[in-house]
Formats: sequence, structure tokens, C-alpha cells
Amino acid sequence: MKIKIIWHYFLDLFYPNLCCVCNESLMTGEQVVCLKCINDIPRTNFHKQPNNIIEKRFWGKVSIERATAFYFFQKGSKYQKILHLLKYKNGKEIGYIFGKYAASELIEVEDFQHFDYLVPVPLHPSKLQKRGYNQSEQIALGLSEILKSPIETQNLYRAIANPTQTKKSVYERWENTDGIFKIHDTNTFAGKHILLIDDVLTTGATLIACANAILQSQNAKVSIFTLAVA
Repeated sequence: MKIKIIWHYFLDLFYPNLCCVCNESLMTGEQVVCLKCINDIPRTNFHKQPNNIIEKRFWGKVSIERATAFYFFQKGSKYQKILHLLKYKNGKEIGYIFGKYAASELIEVEDFQHFDYLVPVPLHPSKLQKRGYNQSEQIALGLSEILKSPIETQNLYRAIANPTQTKKSVYERWENTDGIFKIHDTNTFAGKHILLIDDVLTTGATLIACANAILQSQNAKVSIFTLAVA
């Protein structure tokens, strides 16, 4: 045990474990982002507010039960780096960690306590192979550990490898997601309440396309969770 502790301090001396936001040393038990930075990220608390502004974004476009985004991530803020690491820099553990933090608060609200499946927005196989992981699935893993709801990743799939949405207009985003998501078996989601999970909410076009595919299943219900709203 002493050798393990000594080795740990040796690694910290030459390869310090730093918070990806503030670059301060992480304390024992902290991973990737320090607790101070996590607590400083502005929360929306929309999960506590039925008919919140996130839900209103989907009104008239797709039928949902509840919707929330957990954090406000403003462009150019120091916290934007967290999402960049999660999505593009092999920071998959960030999704898991933040999923757990979010779930610890979601579980206090009845509407977000019970789901039949947690379903992350799928990546096309070509993009999944290139990135090595699905960032939305990593968030789902963290949520699942606290909410105790199973993750389902096989039924909803991305049929078309559409171009990135990053620099597209609102209308182009809608065109870009038209018909690209499908489900293998409508019976899997029939009569089930699905929590659809993504990393960031912008226009909502991707989530609406996913929800529409899921709702092809008889008596299926969809709620939405994103880690952040842009």
C-alpha cells in the first residue's frame, strides 16, 4: 500500500493531474474537472420547472413529456472547453462524470425518476469508429448509475452519415436531419417512456428527428435531457 501511495505522489510530481478548466491541481477523488469549477457552472434548474423554455422549443414540432438542459454553456466561456474535450479530445470520462452529477439532482424530481430506457442520440458507425466513443452514451452511463434505468443503444440508429451541423443555419439543420434516424423494431419501444439524451441543445433538430423515429412505436413516450443548452 505504501509503495502505491509513493508511486501516486511520484506521478503527481512529474505528471500533475490538473483541472481542465482552471488548471489547478485536482484533489483526491476529483476527476478531470475540480469540484469548484463544477459548482461554478451555471445550472438551468429547468428540470424543476414544467413548461420551461426548453420544452417550449419542442412545442408544435414533436410530442414530448418533459425536457431539460442541465447547464448553461455560453460560447467563449471557460466552460466551453469541457464540451470540446468531451466531443473531440477523447474526454469520454467527462460525459460519465457530468452525467452522474446531473442525475443526482434529476432524481429529486418525480418526472425524471423513472424511465424504461435511456437512449443516447446515436452516431453513424463511420463517425463512431473515427471518434472511438459516443459522447451522448457516456452521459447516459453516468445518468444510468444514479437513475438505475437501463441504457438502450441498439434500436435507434443513424441511417445516414450527414455532414456536421456546426456551421449550418437553423433551416439547414432541419434539412440535415430529415429522415436520418430510424428504429429497428417498433416493439422494443412500444408502451415505454424513453429519456432521449444528447450533449448540447442548439436548435433541437437532431433531437426532434430522433423523437419522431421513437414515436413510431405504439404508445411510446419521450422526454429529453441534454447536458447543456447553447
